Amino acid sequence: MIKKFLFSSLIAICTFSAAFAQTKTKESGKELNDPDNLASQYFSQVMGVAVDATSNLKLYKFIYEWIGTPYSYGGSSKRGIDCSAFTKAIYDKVFNTTIRRNSRDIFSMVDPLSKEDLKEGDLVFFKIKSRSISHVGIYLGDNRFAHASSSRGVVISNLNEPYYSRYFYKGGRVLESFKKEFTVE
Repeated sequence: MIKKFLFSSLIAICTFSAAFAQTKTKESGKELNDPDNLASQYFSQVMGVAVDATSNLKLYKFIYEWIGTPYSYGGSSKRGIDCSAFTKAIYDKVFNTTIRRNSRDIFSMVDPLSKEDLKEGDLVFFKIKSRSISHVGIYLGDNRFAHASSSRGVVISNLNEPYYSRYFYKGGRVLESFKKEFTVE
């Protein structure tokens, strides 16, 4: 309920600010009446990611709508979701790309990356108390990633936290051969 109120407030503020700023000129190279700029600033503050890392507003809006959803192994709805279903939903809705359903199978669809090479929208994989990949999330920038945590539900965490740093395996970028064509009819 609070999230819906905050999001509605953001939209109202953006609309009001855009209407108010239409008579103003450019400041620091950014239009004052740019609602996307205001939304980027909001998501940057809420999610702890640098403003310049919030280039995909659709991604941040999607994650924001899911924050707090409880974890449920095998789940794929707002009543409960697991890490791979959450990642799959992001790729379906935000990137128009169909990926597989479990973290090990998703890893087979990516070009592996080191932590230093990660970009917004890349995937992060973990081997948590296992010899095989057991967890996946989506990289947001500034070492932050969104995922469905088995203990906290859908959250944003930091790769530098000791727990995630210990179990981090690799990052990955979905290979072009797996991306489906987007056609407008």
